[in-house]
Amino acid sequence: MQPLRIGSHQSRQLYSRALVRVLRTAASVGLLLLCSKQLALSQASDNSTRTASDVTAVPKVITSVLDYLSIAGTKTARDFTPLSQHERNAIYLKSLINPVWYFKGALSAAIDLSKDKPEEWEQGASGYGKRLANIMGKHAIQRTVTFGVSSLLHEDVRYFGSGRKGFWRRTGYALSSGVLARHDNGKRYPSVSLITGFAAGAFVSRLWQPPSTASAGDGAVSFGLSMGYNIVTGELKEFLPDMVRPIARHRNRTTPSGSRTPPPPSP
Repeated sequence: MQPLRIGSHQSRQLYSRALVRVLRTAASVGLLLLCSKQLALSQASDNSTRTASDVTAVPKVITSVLDYLSIAGTKTARDFTPLSQHERNAIYLKSLINPVWYFKGALSAAIDLSKDKPEEWEQGASGYGKRLANIMGKHAIQRTVTFGVSSLLHEDVRYFGSGRKGFWRRTGYALSSGVLARHDNGKRYPSVSLITGFAAGAFVSRLWQPPSTASAGDGAVSFGLSMGYNIVTGELKEFLPDMVRPIARHRNRTTPSGSRTPPPPSP
């Protein structure tokens, strides 16, 4: 058996797979630590009513996750108010510098590299760079088109919690939110901006794809997967704020110095 030469195709594949394992492990550990902290704070919190300051009290890392998922903080449908164009612009620009977007893009590019997908793009740093640029470019197109069309049609594609009781009622609401958006009147309609944005990202990105992934059929598959992902993640969007609210209440009861706010004096 010949020894494995440094720089060979096989060694590069082994390096890519090792990189994916490291990134996956880091992501899993980070998620585990975050969930553990959330659980501890949830158990320490009481059953007090959610306050309007919950959103501002949420830690920045969690706020970044909520923003990446287009979740309207801890707000529910009854809290909906129409967005001004200035607010739309701010949300869009903020989405382009969200660190979660870059982390997910880096991880997805590493996975594609390990799978040699697409096969025409080489391994190594240059191949990783092409895959990362492909993922980030596709997402930027989707975000930009969705922003433009939603501004034109006054659609609000942010996710507002259902405010409903019962797992199945909330699940139904969450799944339907993957293809619906609120208009200025507060009612939900089929979202032209979401569908157009995902379609643009899927098909325009074919322009720089190699032959094995550049067909219209490949674009259609990418569009279907993106829409399906958006629908399925509605479940996460619906139930994630339930873990965030106790954290916000806990932080609201804590002074900047780290000590708890003293109770009011007895009459």
